[in-house]
Amino acid sequence: MSQSKVDRVTVPPMDEHNQKLVSYLHPSDWVNPQPASRYNLVVIGAGPAGLIVAAGAAGLGAKVALIEKHLMGGDCLNVGCVPSKALIRSSRTVGDIWEASKFGVNVPNSVEVDFPAVMERMRRIRAGISDVDSVQRYQHKLGVDVFLGSGRFTSNNTIEVAGQTLRFKKAVIATGARARQPQIPGLQATGYLTNETVFNLTERPQRLAIIGAGPIGCELAQAFRRLGSEVVLLHKNAQILDKEDVDAANIVQQAFVGEGIQLILESKIERVEQTNTGKVIYYQFQGKEASVTVDEIIASAGRSPNVEGLNLEAVGVDYDTQTGVFVNDNLQTTNPRIYAAGDICMKHKFTHAADFAARMVIQNTLFFGRKKLSALTIPWCTYTSPEIAHVGIGEAEIQAKAIDVDTFLIPFSQVDRAIIDGEEEGFVKIHVKKGSDKILGATIVAQHAGDMISEITLAMVNNIGLGKIASTIHPYPTQADAIRKAGDAYNRTRLTPFVKNLFNKWLAWTR
Repeated sequence: MSQSKVDRVTVPPMDEHNQKLVSYLHPSDWVNPQPASRYNLVVIGAGPAGLIVAAGAAGLGAKVALIEKHLMGGDCLNVGCVPSKALIRSSRTVGDIWEASKFGVNVPNSVEVDFPAVMERMRRIRAGISDVDSVQRYQHKLGVDVFLGSGRFTSNNTIEVAGQTLRFKKAVIATGARARQPQIPGLQATGYLTNETVFNLTERPQRLAIIGAGPIGCELAQAFRRLGSEVVLLHKNAQILDKEDVDAANIVQQAFVGEGIQLILESKIERVEQTNTGKVIYYQFQGKEASVTVDEIIASAGRSPNVEGLNLEAVGVDYDTQTGVFVNDNLQTTNPRIYAAGDICMKHKFTHAADFAARMVIQNTLFFGRKKLSALTIPWCTYTSPEIAHVGIGEAEIQAKAIDVDTFLIPFSQVDRAIIDGEEEGFVKIHVKKGSDKILGATIVAQHAGDMISEITLAMVNNIGLGKIASTIHPYPTQADAIRKAGDAYNRTRLTPFVKNLFNKWLAWTR
């Protein structure tokens, strides 16, 4: 018997945009289909990994069921990439206005930000693109049986959802991860936001504290500062973005200081209290207790995998509550019939990483493929201003593993377009295997570093050496010309004294 009604989902504020969003991604009038007798694949979780597995497998002719208990699209569409980048885009407009005078453009001393309008724009954009991930599209256009509800394994070949049993040949766990709850006394009682709730705001917090200076924390800190909040960023380590190249992170850190973000580094938060003047965060810094009072707190202290409620023990799928489901290099769990992809099991918690892992799962589950996660070259980008983009190995890994490399660094102060744009702060840093032009990794710090890193990723994936990049014509003037300049720098190393002496003799003889 098909389910007659699904649980109602709301996304505050329930204005016309969020009503539209919910109508696409978890409609209250949705009726789950009658299950097929058996599915090639049953996928639990309709975030990026689950959606791509389901759509790709169905497009190849497989019978596929997709289960989602909340909103189709997962974190990326609803509380991650899409809303955060919409917010960042508005904040970058403010950043451009702040710097307008250096380009000869005079603007008023103060910038008026209509925060409710900024958030309304974000909700409108999010709702406008949500139909791509809608239950209607997946069910009626892509041929996927969509079941709204919580899925749990009941045997080695069955999953129960909303009172119905789905039989499968193979299953895929793609339930993702959620914001980790910091174990700070008083924080829960005082109340705080995460990336899952911050986009529900309609009024700007005047005083904002952000706990954790990883990519999410840094992106939100700069965005809210530019949109008018007084921002304090607390971090346990000595530098923000401490998993990035130190030189790169330092440039962003200096930008934050210049924009008036208060950095409290090497600090340990002791407790949080609600008072008449606001939320007070008490912390240890250099052996002394200090405090800061704010109106709102955003906790950005990592991610926890969504392993609860799946009944994984019943089907022999091993997992850890901190790191997620255990998989081998083929993304196969400890139950050979069950695979996993995305944030539930992967170190790199990026939408694009989940995308390509999902493509691997399709091949490995349906066609006896042996595609390996370790074979993927995964770039990433932190969307601060400037951005930091990275691929392959970095300075920390080079030092830790004593990898023998040659490094070529081109500062943007040597790139004409960056000088023209007033964006000299930043660089392209490329590591190659010692004595060759084989690219092992790269870091770019630039306003559009995320758009530039793909050229290097393409070269790495296809074994195109740095010398070949130097021989590729780049349009002038562009900031991407810095990558070609790194190639030129490599080629100059090939002009050894012996080779140069031969050239001198030849040219003298042919005069």
